[in-house]
Amino acid sequence: MSQARHGFSQLELADRPSPVAWARRHTVDILGRWQVSPDVIETARLLVSELATNAVRHSKSDTVGSLFSEACPVQTITLVLMVGRGRLVLSVRDSDRRPPVVKSVGEDAESGRGIFLVEALSERWGYYHLPAAAGKIVWSELTLVAPDLRVGAERPPNPSDPPASCHLVEDQKRGQAPPLLMARTLVGLREL
Repeated sequence: MSQARHGFSQLELADRPSPVAWARRHTVDILGRWQVSPDVIETARLLVSELATNAVRHSKSDTVGSLFSEACPVQTITLVLMVGRGRLVLSVRDSDRRPPVVKSVGEDAESGRGIFLVEALSERWGYYHLPAAAGKIVWSELTLVAPDLRVGAERPPNPSDPPASCHLVEDQKRGQAPPLLMARTLVGLREL
């Protein structure tokens, strides 16, 4: 069920048959209602696509069987969108406790670039494990307004900041992807 009020939206999805497409549609719809700029909406749509795809892939049961058989239990993912203090935070909860990993993949690889794209498109991103529960939340942050460039300016504390136990990935040095690789990947995502 979706809950939406200005600045906060939560959508829980079953991992079949097409939660990633629904997550993208929901993101575009809600951010449009919140009057987020089209450029940020497009970036958020791509990020949600990657976060939701990873969540679905990694929350799958090891049970063998058709997606529609009783032998294959339904898993859920939860998409949360939050806007506040000039930031957009996107997060996806899944049932897998394994941390997300940025993979090095060749230019011809057809998959494996999800977290690489999250890192490339986000201002900050990270993950944290849920206390007393299976699973994790992977989040991404985008800036909605120009940053304060005054010397010594600090960002005010924000109650929506991830918990202190969060594994923040912004401090890792980012590698530069070849432009051709990024362009091919983004075109592929837009065609989904």
